[in-house]
Amino acid sequence: MAQNDTVKLIGSWASPFSIRARAALHLKSVKYEYSDEPDVLRSKSELLLKSNPIFKKVPVLIHGDVSICESLNIVQYIDEAWSSGPSILPSHPVERANARFWALFIDEKIFGSLEAVGGAKDDEGRMAAAGKLMENLAILEEAFQKSSKGLGFFGGENIGFLDLACGTLLGPVSVIEAFSGVKFLRQETTPGLIQWGEKFRAHEAVKPYMPTPEEFVAFAKKKFNVE
Repeated sequence: MAQNDTVKLIGSWASPFSIRARAALHLKSVKYEYSDEPDVLRSKSELLLKSNPIFKKVPVLIHGDVSICESLNIVQYIDEAWSSGPSILPSHPVERANARFWALFIDEKIFGSLEAVGGAKDDEGRMAAAGKLMENLAILEEAFQKSSKGLGFFGGENIGFLDLACGTLLGPVSVIEAFSGVKFLRQETTPGLIQWGEKFRAHEAVKPYMPTPEEFVAFAKKKFNVE
């Protein structure tokens, strides 16, 4: 696969997972065509269904005649396919393995907790799910403190793979906080993640593609018909 083959990304402006792919392409200075699926939960384009017939989800990276699906898989592919720009994954095998482990923790444990809070049927279930979410965020805070070594990002001074993985949490957490009235990212329990989130949002590879918390909340209210 040649680096100069045509590149196209199918995403959705409000999808936190699409942000992973767009930021990775930005970091690698890859020129690409972007195709937005504005209401992907209700209507999917023929191109999306053709490019990702198994999961039928965004994002999808089309490089030449090859389709790459699933956001973390796309980020890793971009890092390996283009030598331009900084490396996204750590170079050391142990650090790469650790980054992949915590990315999996984010996608399975923390997103699972977020979905449990949003989908709880009663107050008891909601409180239990909220407690689990806070517990998982505290674990991630500890991982950040160890990984960042007092610097701005998970990998140190520069944004990398685990930052892109974790950045997907910011929008959904802001939505859950707005809907529930509970602050999950708190200065007393997750000070590092709060500071990291501000730096992540402001990074030049993220800022053009990251909706504001207010935009995420407005989108969610429209999606779920909430006043």
